[in-house]
Amino acid sequence: MEPNDMGGMTVKDLREAKGNRTIAYVQVASEEEAVAASAAGMDMIGTAFVPNRAHFARAVPDTHFQFGLPWGKHADSTEALRDAMAAMMAGAQSVYCGYSPKIVEALAVEGVPVICHVGLVPSKATWTGGFKAVGKTIEQARMIWQQVQNFESAGAFAVEMEVIPAALATEITKRSKMLTISLGSGAGCDAQYLFSADLLGENRGHIPRHAKTYRNFAAERDRMQDERIAAYGEYIADVRGGVFPNDVQSVATDDAVLAQLWKD
Repeated sequence: MEPNDMGGMTVKDLREAKGNRTIAYVQVASEEEAVAASAAGMDMIGTAFVPNRAHFARAVPDTHFQFGLPWGKHADSTEALRDAMAAMMAGAQSVYCGYSPKIVEALAVEGVPVICHVGLVPSKATWTGGFKAVGKTIEQARMIWQQVQNFESAGAFAVEMEVIPAALATEITKRSKMLTISLGSGAGCDAQYLFSADLLGENRGHIPRHAKTYRNFAAERDRMQDERIAAYGEYIADVRGGVFPNDVQSVATDDAVLAQLWKD
């Protein structure tokens, strides 16, 4: 697929959906998950732009695909821009960038559709008090709104709002031209976002408050692991008991051939 051979919702389509319908968006960690999400009709699929995932976009050409720039990999805007362009050439239609408005602007100026990030930004959580909601105080609410305006001025087309009060996210959505993406920030945003691991129940123990689990893949993986152990055990028993291999798993030859071999 060439970069201009777009499948699924384009950035233009996403922007036109603002105020008309809510976008469904999921973060995946495997090609299988990406293909399943696309088959289900997901509007947007995202993942980190790392070598072992760089082919994912090609596997789902009919869905809007977002690659995320790994935070900490890029020392300046030039490095970020180079990676963003590589992500677009790999089939992405948009790029997540968790850096400053300065770097976002460098990407946007070159036509890269950028998704920025406010609220609970994991790589910067120490500034806002750790892994908890951001925006409950007037100071934090003002900070978030200012950040949104700064990113919009920098050219971002969308903003991920992570774990901020729903009412604040709703009001920002009304006031910003950017597509707003809710990760634990209520139903008033333009798009809803979940991690596949949470959605499918891949994790054991803590499940984020904002997540909804639709399946229990952790239990299924436990069952499969028990089946692996049982299968390996049966194989070991067959080997030790002389049951495997038998004639079915062995290659036969004519006794005359062997007789001739040893005779020679």
